Amino acid sequence: MGSHDRGTIEEQTRVCIELIRETLKDAGCTLNDVVKSMVWLKNRDDFPGFNSVYGEYFSEGPPARSALVCDFLIDIKVEIECTAYKPEN
Repeated sequence: MGSHDRGTIEEQTRVCIELIRETLKDAGCTLNDVVKSMVWLKNRDDFPGFNSVYGEYFSEGPPARSALVCDFLIDIKVEIECTAYKPEN
């Protein structure tokens, strides 16, 4: 999920994670089911702002995460890809 290059990194991160939350809900999952996330940031200086918001959503037992700076991002400051796993009951 990416967010168009409008707003602060904090705003874009929040939009991304809310879109991920909606997608997970459609699949019967929640953010608690995320086991891995991959993050691309356009600018390394945005990491503290990104990380602050990310921590609001994944505060306890956060998923494994990789983060890279990538200048290929056009019109967005952040992109987040998540893998979720929900065991069958």
